[in-house]
Amino acid sequence: MKTVTGLFDNYDQASDAVGELEATGVPHDDISIVANNSGGWHTGEASKAGEDAAAGAGVGAVIGGAGGLLTGLGLMAIPGVGPVVAAGWLAATAVGAVGGAAVGGAAGGIIGAMTESGVPENDAHVYAEGVRRGGTMVTARVEDDLVPNAEQILKQYDSVDIAGRRNEYEAGGWTGFDPTADVYPADDLERARGRRNV
Repeated sequence: MKTVTGLFDNYDQASDAVGELEATGVPHDDISIVANNSGGWHTGEASKAGEDAAAGAGVGAVIGGAGGLLTGLGLMAIPGVGPVVAAGWLAATAVGAVGGAAVGGAAGGIIGAMTESGVPENDAHVYAEGVRRGGTMVTARVEDDLVPNAEQILKQYDSVDIAGRRNEYEAGGWTGFDPTADVYPADDLERARGRRNV
């Protein structure tokens, strides 16, 4: 199996990509989504996914559920990112990587979970920073023969060019994802979205 990942500036595009991945046969247990929720677009209660994953249930079992991955999104907080909406194996792996700590302690665990699943560390930092800055990350574990199809699906729904985004961040002085950073300011999120939607 190989891990394929896409970063999206628009949650709806990420959601469409998840739906198509599921429709082409990638089990929702093998797909994860992490979306910035600092604007409060997704309402609901904070997930107990961290506690449940530590107890062995796994986030996918807790908030994935029947009916597809997106039907069971859970709210949680990630240091350096802020409030996110998440579901899937990546969140469960990140929680496990911090030894069963509360979900709020899992920020470093997301980078670790991504790199352990085969995402290059430099890219993992860009993905995490992209979520911090308002984006949505979709990560899927796919069988080798489905990799080209899964990569095409992510591109088809307008995923971000990671090298270009890294250059953009570095031009602004960014050196890597910092889980101790403050939540990205809402005004900066809106300006960044406005520039990208032009």
